[in-house]
Amino acid sequence: MGSLTDPAAIAGLVTREVRTGERQGAVTRIAVARRTYATDPDDLWEALTDIDRIPRWFLPVTGQLSVGGRYQTEGNAGGVIEECEPPKHFAVTWEAGPIVSWLEIRLTRADAGTTLELVHEAPVDPDMWKQFGPGAVGVGWDLALLGLGLHLDSRAEDHSAAAVEFPLTPAGNSFVRAAAGDWAEAAISDGDDPAQAHTAAEATVGFYTAEEEQQS
Repeated sequence: MGSLTDPAAIAGLVTREVRTGERQGAVTRIAVARRTYATDPDDLWEALTDIDRIPRWFLPVTGQLSVGGRYQTEGNAGGVIEECEPPKHFAVTWEAGPIVSWLEIRLTRADAGTTLELVHEAPVDPDMWKQFGPGAVGVGWDLALLGLGLHLDSRAEDHSAAAVEFPLTPAGNSFVRAAAGDWAEAAISDGDDPAQAHTAAEATVGFYTAEEEQQS
């Protein structure tokens, strides 16, 4: 992966897409992130699903990690494991308070290793979307994918704090800005107003880098 001092290169490792969908008659927006890792599908699958490896790059997870079981990430969302096909695909509900959304992960072989596709579909809160756009959830997943990449590159170290600490550095600030800008462009491609999308991206940058801005 790119150096942590090269935020544009880090942000550029992820390709981003926004789609409009529908579930049970309600409009949804779908954030799609893809990144290729220099490892095989079995290793990447284990990093994503092994209860001992997940906390090294993301958050501790408890629960029954099998189809039909409930899981809970520490201090974040929980949900139900709906589908699991090792080492190719799993799908879970992503429940944060009263809001239920849906998360799918797919792994496919690539020339450079294994491509991870993350698809997060959520009901539309018009006010929240207008304020932050897809970057509110998208940048959070970008930071998780960053931590995953660091873990795969250096397994002996704990990279679970990357999503919290990195945005508060100058390089991390630039990373968040680049990622939020790409999410804005993806939303524009899906039909969002360009001016509103870029304003929302700026609000997303402020949200993720607020502490850095307060210290400067």
